[in-house]
Amino acid sequence: MDKRVTIITMLRQLLEDTNVLHQQGAGYYSCVPIAHRFNKLLGQSGSLFEGDDGILGTFDSLDESDPNDPAEKMILLQGIRIEIGQLMALLESLGEPDE
Repeated sequence: MDKRVTIITMLRQLLEDTNVLHQQGAGYYSCVPIAHRFNKLLGQSGSLFEGDDGILGTFDSLDESDPNDPAEKMILLQGIRIEIGQLMALLESLGEPDE
């Protein structure tokens, strides 16, 4: 099993989950489970880099609080989606282990 591919697959599903939440409307969802899962996947991604890789350091754990204001919630969800996409791009750029 390739851990990198597994994390990418899980990030794709997490991105799809954010789409479902977005369609429900900001008043009906919590960003906490998405941020919590992203933080776990970000932590697991760190094991794919030997030593201290500077590019992974550009990612911060996401705040796992949930604003009450729907507009703030939408902004938070947009930020989460960007971070998910960027982490996926980074992991995909690593290529296959034999490359």
